[in-house]
Amino acid sequence: MQGQENIFASLLPLIVLFGIFYFLIIRPQQKQAKAHKEMLAGLTKGDKIITNGGLICDVVKAEEEFIKVKLNDDTIVKVSREFIARKIEA
Repeated sequence: MQGQENIFASLLPLIVLFGIFYFLIIRPQQKQAKAHKEMLAGLTKGDKIITNGGLICDVVKAEEEFIKVKLNDDTIVKVSREFIARKIEA
C-alpha cells in the first residue's frame, strides 16, 4: 500500500501539469483550427479574404483545393486553401 501511495503522489504533479497544458494550449488551438476550417468551407463568391502573404482579394470561385480570387479588375489567380488567413467581415 505504501508503495502505491508514493507512486501516485509522485505522478500527481505531472497529471496536474498535463491538465493545465491541455486546457491552456491544446484545446484553444483545436478550437481555432476548427473555426478556420469552417470559415474555409463557407467561402462563397464575393467574400473578401486576406492571404497569409497579406493580399486582400475577392473570392471569384471556391474549388476543392484552390480558390480563384480577384486581385484587381484584370487579375484573377488561384490560391491554395492552406494560404488563406482570414475572411474580412464587411
